[in-house]
Amino acid sequence: MKRSILELARVVRSKNAGPYELTLDIIFRDAGIYRQIRDGSQIDRALIAGLYGIQEDAVENIIYFDPALAVKIVLPRRIVSGSAGDTDVYGAQQHAPLLNIELDFQGG
Repeated sequence: MKRSILELARVVRSKNAGPYELTLDIIFRDAGIYRQIRDGSQIDRALIAGLYGIQEDAVENIIYFDPALAVKIVLPRRIVSGSAGDTDVYGAQQHAPLLNIELDFQGG
């Protein structure tokens, strides 16, 4: 059954990882949800590239971090933080596309 990321995660956020990169974090509600998503490799480069309108090879890294029940995604910033035209100097508003994710989840 497809479930919204908003049902499965307790935190969905973004922030700068320096002036040239963004980090996207999804922290899941519990270990069962996290393991099912991790083991199914549902959050992958193709999904993230599609959401952000970039090439798959531009997704720099996707890291599943077991102790935090989280997945961390690293992307290049389209505009260097703080430069002319940057409307989000902290990168804190870049997680919005993640809110559209629906994942296969079998559980309560």
